[in-house]
Amino acid sequence: MNFLLIGSGGREHALAWKLAQSRLLHPEGREAGKLYAAPGNPGIAELAECVKLDVTDHDAVIAFCNDHNIGLVVVGPEAPLVDGLADSLRGAGIAVFGPSKEAAQLEGSKGFTKDMCTRAGIPTAAYARCDDEASAMAALADFPIPVVVKADGLAAGKGVIIAETLEQAQEAIRDIFGGMFGAAGASVVIEEFMTGEEASYFAITDGATIMPFGSAQDHKRVGEGDTGPNTGGMGAYSPAPVLTPMLRGQVLERIIAPTVRQMAEDGMPYRGVLYAGLMLTDEGPKLIEYNCRFGDPECQVLMMRLEDDLGEILYACATNSLAKLRAARFADQTALTVVMAANGYPGTPEKGGAINALDAAEAEGGKVFHAGTAMNDGQLVANGGRVLNVTATGESVSEAQAAAYAMVDAIDFPTGFCRRDIGWREVEREKTN
Repeated sequence: MNFLLIGSGGREHALAWKLAQSRLLHPEGREAGKLYAAPGNPGIAELAECVKLDVTDHDAVIAFCNDHNIGLVVVGPEAPLVDGLADSLRGAGIAVFGPSKEAAQLEGSKGFTKDMCTRAGIPTAAYARCDDEASAMAALADFPIPVVVKADGLAAGKGVIIAETLEQAQEAIRDIFGGMFGAAGASVVIEEFMTGEEASYFAITDGATIMPFGSAQDHKRVGEGDTGPNTGGMGAYSPAPVLTPMLRGQVLERIIAPTVRQMAEDGMPYRGVLYAGLMLTDEGPKLIEYNCRFGDPECQVLMMRLEDDLGEILYACATNSLAKLRAARFADQTALTVVMAANGYPGTPEKGGAINALDAAEAEGGKVFHAGTAMNDGQLVANGGRVLNVTATGESVSEAQAAAYAMVDAIDFPTGFCRRDIGWREVEREKTN
């Protein structure tokens, strides 16, 4: 079987790395299949044939799949899903891992998700949906400070403002409706500020069967000690020990399963990965938001721990046959990834900086996933904000952290930087246990 992977970031490099090991690509006694990636990156190019393909041109993607006998398409990023690429592929009879356009509203519209939670009785923060600045300003009176102000649509992980004062909340509303996040800010969701620790839980579903797929904690803020502006993520580790077996059971029972049931009842069955961002409150886990794709950089640590065949799991999901598989197995070890970003991120990143010594870093025993890289006359260079995902494993978070930073220190990337405290909460807990 041939695979086509859509995307070009660190998440997609991790998916390509795991898909390249699939038995579906290497069937015993038969001709090996081929992994394609569109557009891919220099790291993915070591595993797959990278092709230029306009994923907004659905007919072109379908034609490529037909011409290259693609048996499974894996859509990495959220934008093509919200754009309906999975619908077009399914309509052409091509197996695809990823939700329909309607179902992808779980990520594409924060207001859609909050309304779904209300219908399904899913625990989440109190909220108000507002389509204009005046109604949003009026709605603020119903919320204590601090309050959370969100652009409704896709904003690359940066459309959330935690306002510590009424003035900050008002400014956030003006900024969003003023175009700070483009079309994503056509409407606003105002939310109650929840207190607790954040964690992420993943499940794969074909609309009926639910396969638990691990937990993680990421670090959104650019600065150490979780300070500074939000980013797409500066690092992560898996599993998240704060999500105890009891709490994971509550998440499945009270959040994931009701979501799958409600989406089916609403006529838009969800097929793909459900990535639940959670707040662990005194009242139990509550949903912050859903993503309709693997997290980035959470995917990297999940793939490092996954012991089963990713291709078989994603194909079973795409063909509504998850019930035939056993539960996904993950190594007991901790995986931790550190994001090396280009100077200037999350503002204007410095592109073109040379990157060397990745082989030396991987000699330490981990894996460096490419996120925003390019080749320039044979030299690997930075080509984005988040550039590398330096990933290691260990018997504890502390051990995985030490291994990951040993790899970071082996990399020659003068125009890059990273946080030096990924996993700090759990490291502190490990010291006291």
